[in-house]
Amino acid sequence: MRRVWTIIAVVALLALPAVIAACGSGSEETASPSPSPTMAQKDIVDTAVEAGSFTTLVTALQAAGLDQTLKGEGPFTVFAPSDDAFAAVPKETLDALLADPKGALTDVLTYHVVPGKVMSGDLSDGMEATTVNGATLTITVKDDGTVMINDATVTTADIETANGVIHVIDAVLIPPSN
Repeated sequence: MRRVWTIIAVVALLALPAVIAACGSGSEETASPSPSPTMAQKDIVDTAVEAGSFTTLVTALQAAGLDQTLKGEGPFTVFAPSDDAFAAVPKETLDALLADPKGALTDVLTYHVVPGKVMSGDLSDGMEATTVNGATLTITVKDDGTVMINDATVTTADIETANGVIHVIDAVLIPPSN
């Protein structure tokens, strides 16, 4: 069951960049864009693919076999790193993750997924959320309204999908054990 949740988390994370791209850049905002009615009909993975800015996430989800989980019923909350976020990760690190799709890659991907549908209005400063991989994320809300997930900034929030929600982040989250 834990593996299923991990797969769901990974898939959700990979789909987030595409959803954000489909809804607009949102590069410096934490606003909650209103997805188009057709966007809400698509699952997390299809939303990410359509956005076009989550290709690395989608590739990683597929490599780990988590894409089908994130296409499932859910609901899931995915803190999705954009392609730009993945570009900041050293190539050697990405290569090592892709070389271990059922181990390290799955751990990293499922660290980006929280069971349930958590909208930005549900987040509060100091809040902790348990991810699909069992590790905890810390949420910080700054005085200016900026929302941080660990050390990553939420650049676009509340991209609703048929099976959950995507929040775009500007960094790849690494679980404590990695």
